[in-house]
Amino acid sequence: MQSRQSLYKKKKQKKWPYIVSGSVVGVIIGAVILWVGLNGWDIDKSIAALGIQTETKAPNTDAPEKPSKDTVVEETKPVKEETPVVEQPEIDMSGAKGYEGNEVLPEEPTYVQEVLIASKKYPLPSTYAPGESKEAREAFENMAAEARLSDFELVAFSTYRSFDYQRQLYEKYVNNDGQEAADRYSARPGYSEHQTGLSFDIGEKLFEQHFARESFGETEAGKWIAANAHKYGFIMRFPKDKEKITGYIYEPWHFRYVGVDLATKIFEAETTLEEYLNI
Repeated sequence: MQSRQSLYKKKKQKKWPYIVSGSVVGVIIGAVILWVGLNGWDIDKSIAALGIQTETKAPNTDAPEKPSKDTVVEETKPVKEETPVVEQPEIDMSGAKGYEGNEVLPEEPTYVQEVLIASKKYPLPSTYAPGESKEAREAFENMAAEARLSDFELVAFSTYRSFDYQRQLYEKYVNNDGQEAADRYSARPGYSEHQTGLSFDIGEKLFEQHFARESFGETEAGKWIAANAHKYGFIMRFPKDKEKITGYIYEPWHFRYVGVDLATKIFEAETTLEEYLNI
């Protein structure tokens, strides 16, 4: 068992290194303070006096100077590329003027070469109400049956329209688009071919998005009808680029029954009813 005296000696021996190291540190700190004081308390100067080079960072001349609160900074607007001006084709409104001089409805319908005419120049009496033509309906059903063999399910979504119903439609279109525009695609009451009961608006079942749309002419069903309707007595009444003649814009869904013989002649001549009958 160690004596108290030996334990005391060991503890004293352990404290000795700390005392020495503490003294050394104190001497170093005192020397540093003295040296800095001798150099006017300038740390950089004191370090330089020892021969040690310090790196001084040069100011970044590339960095933009931060504006003060009073500095006005002008905003640079992006340069807008000039869009070339494309001249728009003038809309032909001659077809909408076909009513001029024909504003009074007649007492009797007009026939030219035994063909019933309903147009902007040849209106119908307001009392003319034959209903849907049975002959035209039968011809349509025969055509639809033939179309089914080619997987086209044709439907006639609008046929006969009375004078009063046509007036309601026309007034709605005028309210929506104005009279000048409405006259290009809708007949005034008394001037509509639908009142004859011989005109059928045709589309394809399950493709209602093309009903009464020019896009119908680009569908396979629309192309089939355009190529085959004359075999069943129908003509496309308002072909493309014929507005000056027919008075209406292109309607690839609107077909008029005129009989197989006349329909075939008009189709082969690639003309319109007006041009063929010279009216």
